Amino acid sequence: MARTVLGLVLAAPLILAACGDSIGEQALSGAVIGAGATAIFDGDVGTGAVVGAVGGILYCQAFDANC
Repeated sequence: MARTVLGLVLAAPLILAACGDSIGEQALSGAVIGAGATAIFDGDVGTGAVVGAVGGILYCQAFDANC
């Protein structure tokens, strides 16, 4: 579990740097970030993934220049 969390934490900057051109890519990057964040804080990883996916889509659609 610790290696998974460490891998997600180290991969997060790379994922954030290229959060996706399509809605699917935006959802995937948000889901990975959300799941990683909840894993770090011992939360429900599935819920974190769903919230992260929705957040990733909403953010990238609202601020397209940043994605």
